[in-house]
Amino acid sequence: QVHLVESGGGLVQAGASLRLSCAASGRTFSNYAMGWFRQAPGKEREFVAAISWSESNTYYADSVKGRFTISRDNAKNTVYLQMNSLKPEDTAVYYCGALSGGNIYYTDAYDYWGRGTQVTVSS
Repeated sequence: QVHLVESGGGLVQAGASLRLSCAASGRTFSNYAMGWFRQAPGKEREFVAAISWSESNTYYADSVKGRFTISRDNAKNTVYLQMNSLKPEDTAVYYCGALSGGNIYYTDAYDYWGRGTQVTVSS
């Protein structure tokens, strides 16, 4: 079992930055690829970014490429999402997930999820 807790969300104005954190506990964190997804009201959960267990590979949705950066610190069992140049359309609940295998872009492939942190970007 892996327990994930997201933090760092909040209310910001367009153009601002936020850094989300996802702290993991339980089974060996470094065994898992980690992903960030988001879900806006009335919409399905969508892929935002992911990082391999070794940190050697990162993946981004086109909508956030160049603005968001995913990273992880295996010594601290934490994955981060640095979000710059935020836009109102980035408003959503952001979830982190842990993946032991499968397609990193697909929600159903993830083994564990946190409860999410709200990000609201005002115009």
